[in-house]
Amino acid sequence: MRFNRATALGLLVPALAFGVAACGDDDEGGGGGGGGNVAEGTTLTIYSSLPLQGTSRGQSEAVINGEKLALDEVGGKVGKYTIKYVSLDDSTAQNPGTADEGKTAQNARQAVRDKSTIFYLGEFNSGGTKVSLPILNKAGIPQISPSNTYIGLTTDEPGSEPGEPDKYYPTGKRTYARVVPRDKIQGAALVSVMKEDGCQTATLWNDKSVYGAGLARNIKQSAEQNDLTIENEQGTDKNSPNYRAIASKVKSDCFVWAGVTGENGVQVYKDVAAANKTVKLYGPDGVTEEAFSNPKEGGIPASVGARTKTTVATLGAKDLPGSEPILEKYKQEYNTQTVDPYAIYGYETMALALDALKRAGDKANDREAVTEALLSTKDRQSVLGTYSIDANGDTTLTDYGLYVIKNGQPTYSKKIEAAVS
Repeated sequence: MRFNRATALGLLVPALAFGVAACGDDDEGGGGGGGGNVAEGTTLTIYSSLPLQGTSRGQSEAVINGEKLALDEVGGKVGKYTIKYVSLDDSTAQNPGTADEGKTAQNARQAVRDKSTIFYLGEFNSGGTKVSLPILNKAGIPQISPSNTYIGLTTDEPGSEPGEPDKYYPTGKRTYARVVPRDKIQGAALVSVMKEDGCQTATLWNDKSVYGAGLARNIKQSAEQNDLTIENEQGTDKNSPNYRAIASKVKSDCFVWAGVTGENGVQVYKDVAAANKTVKLYGPDGVTEEAFSNPKEGGIPASVGARTKTTVATLGAKDLPGSEPILEKYKQEYNTQTVDPYAIYGYETMALALDALKRAGDKANDREAVTEALLSTKDRQSVLGTYSIDANGDTTLTDYGLYVIKNGQPTYSKKIEAAVS
């Protein structure tokens, strides 16, 4: 779901300025997602919606840079159509670092009102997609996320909530896909790492968000299947000044928190580490970012970081052999020697969208035909490896990356081949 300025491929992406969507009304418009839903003109617009404020800004900029690079490689055209790219900010000054519900809805409606819209790339946060997806689905606009992992967006497997995923598809037709594995796989990856590290018992907390609570359910399910005893389950309140009282009860071999940095994650880990000097610490992609790992950025102390491992649906360059040429182009284009791993996922998000347009052929301006092409993706050879998109919109990729903290930076360690039943 999130990851920020890591050193998996070597990091730091130059800061760029991106335009923010103008305010609009609440009319969703749309063509019902069915036949005749054709984008107007020979210029087709692809919208990107990501948080460009707060702790997620650096990572979002990396995604955007990757998307732009993929578009530049085809000269901004697919067949007879010119592709226009518009970057929107789904965060606000009052709610930075994540998708603000009101702003996210505004972005989706802007895309719906634009009769040239053919794709929407986003959101970064799964909670944001819960807002934008029904709006875009009603208008038949295909959507791809570079980072969503919440399971309920695509399936009703354990970890989802009642009514999911059907409530996100008011037309009854799927219009959404993602290029990262869902949280069922992340939960299994975390359990796999803990078992490998000798954990027999694990304290499991979550931040009570849609993402955190869902991931916690996935972790628990996988733990039950792999003889890892879950103890002391808790939901944490981000407004709590500290968690010393509940941390004092952490007696397990290991501790894992399903949450995001912005939900007071730094304080959670500081208090648990202080209360139990030997417990091994684990976290998901929600905390795999510099705002969590770097004490100079307000993150956890180095001593706590040395005890912490996290998982992310992004692999390092050594396990993404097809990414090397793209990384070199990225470095040249943006005059940097370091590349955030999510730049590769941004690149693939745009590349997949362009590939769907190409496969739609003469109907590249027909949203229904483009969506069909997207959800018919089979054995695509990409910078992420070879994958397909299943009927739910999920990638068939199942590998997660294991990250450790070095010099305040989340650093790629190895690929986790999680066993998912």
